[in-house]
Amino acid sequence: MDATTWAALGWDGWFTIAVICAIFIILIVRDVATDVVLTAAVTVLLVAGVLNAKEALAGLANEGIVTIAVLYVVVAGLEGTGANTMITEKFLSRPKSVTSALMKMMFPVTFVSAFMNNTPVVAMFLPAVNDWAKQYRIAVSKLMIPLSYAAVLSGTVTMISTATNLLVNGMLISAKGHGMHMFELTWVGIPITIAGVLFVVAFNRWLLPDRRPAMEQFGDPREYSIEMLVEPKSPLAGKTIEAAGLRQLPNTYLAEIDRDGDLIPAVSPHEVLQAGDRLVFIGVIEAVVDLQKIRGLQPATNQIFKLEAPRSRRCLVEAVVSHHCPLVGQTIRDGRFRSVYNAVVIAVSRSGERVKKKIGDIVLQTGDTLLVEADPSFAEQQRNSHHFYLVSRIEDSAPVRHEKAYLALVILLGMILAASFTDLGMLKAAMLASGAMILTRCCTSTMARRSVEWKVILSVAAAFALGAAVEKSGVAAVVAKTLTSAAGGDPMWSLVAIYGGTLLLTELISHSAAVSLLFPIALNTAADLGIGYMPFVAAVTVAGSLGFATPLGYQTHMMVYGPGGYRFTDFLRIGIPMDLICWAIAMVTIPMVFPLR
Repeated sequence: MDATTWAALGWDGWFTIAVICAIFIILIVRDVATDVVLTAAVTVLLVAGVLNAKEALAGLANEGIVTIAVLYVVVAGLEGTGANTMITEKFLSRPKSVTSALMKMMFPVTFVSAFMNNTPVVAMFLPAVNDWAKQYRIAVSKLMIPLSYAAVLSGTVTMISTATNLLVNGMLISAKGHGMHMFELTWVGIPITIAGVLFVVAFNRWLLPDRRPAMEQFGDPREYSIEMLVEPKSPLAGKTIEAAGLRQLPNTYLAEIDRDGDLIPAVSPHEVLQAGDRLVFIGVIEAVVDLQKIRGLQPATNQIFKLEAPRSRRCLVEAVVSHHCPLVGQTIRDGRFRSVYNAVVIAVSRSGERVKKKIGDIVLQTGDTLLVEADPSFAEQQRNSHHFYLVSRIEDSAPVRHEKAYLALVILLGMILAASFTDLGMLKAAMLASGAMILTRCCTSTMARRSVEWKVILSVAAAFALGAAVEKSGVAAVVAKTLTSAAGGDPMWSLVAIYGGTLLLTELISHSAAVSLLFPIALNTAADLGIGYMPFVAAVTVAGSLGFATPLGYQTHMMVYGPGGYRFTDFLRIGIPMDLICWAIAMVTIPMVFPLR
């Protein structure tokens, strides 16, 4: 170690190191929200004077962070139109196990990501994988990290896959007058991609967490009975129950089918669905919301088409009938519930159990919990009414606009193509796509605001500020110089050190800052050794693209952090072995593709 270099480090450098060590200790030892810990660390650095206000807040205006926020709106458009289910049907078939699910997901994601920018690829698959996991009762925490890893792994197969590749290529053109061609790193990237995918698939049981919502583990005391109709041109018609994905829905089951007045109880998974079938499901409130999102199904009551408000503006509301309700003792049909409240009852729960009658024939009783479809104003109007004890709006329950699914897919495809093959860049392409989603009503402005994972945005912004502190205080430069000097002038060890230094800084600050710091060091190292610079350029590029050990290593990790319900240590557990595997393979393949001479 170069003691002179470390001795020259000022108090701000040592203070920054202490803060970063404290962050890792807290996140590993205590189950504390990542955004809270990182924001607190930035506050300490700001108060201590290591960072000024502009540097501490600069992350909120960072292009990558804003891109993540905007992409959440694009994802909301996919979910709001059911386009995510179309992606699921196209790429993700029924898995037999978690391992099978990982193989079915990771290989197509790596292929697509090799030829397109990996950030929008994750945005495209994220809602689809989330629904896929729910449908087949797989813990979403088993799939979200692999989704991000799959997209990142193939980032070195072509030059257009990641922003890191393009950044290094731009610096190479400035320094040497020429850049790398499209497939310059392909034979380095392919072995890394295959090994990384196989590692995740083989060791997922031990290295990936299995976290499920409490509702899924303990159930909900309110059990609803809801009838869904197979639409005349439904894509489900002609499929078996199993093939349609209706056999293993979470927190619900298909109790019976009413086909032209004939009841089919104890439905076999091999029963073929027909247009016009009335399917009776039994399940909790979350299950009812999920059923409404399945393309080709709609609530069986025709009353929903008689409401005044457009269906795209409605939501689901739970209302508990009070003894003052004038409809108590009458059937829902005879009491003209729709006319009285401008709302339609689609399910009823009584004492936590299903009511074995068609909706219109149910006689309302005090204490019945009704699930109604109505304009959002219904909840406000009836909240203080004597007719209901409790009125509660169900979040994210707006009916899916399936008729706009293809439009949402076109917008998504346009964004991917614009980001990958034009000079617009990811941010501009994402902003245009999110604007198009809102303008075409694929998602509403309310959905857009609610879709942004602000905890993730705060975490990334705080991480950006920490990276600025590491760079400003001189810690980054000292670490880089120490690693390269430790190689002792040996070409192979120098290559190992350049990769390791880039990887370490990628995990601690950001991939763009890491490659910016190490690129000139890599060129100088090659010049001092009197050998070609391309092995070292390749090492910087690959290491800057392949950070797996922390959610800060790449922006797609932060995109899946919230939906996966992860903790900081989850990434360390699987990411450290991934980093070491990719590092080892790169040290074998880079000298083969770019000889050290």
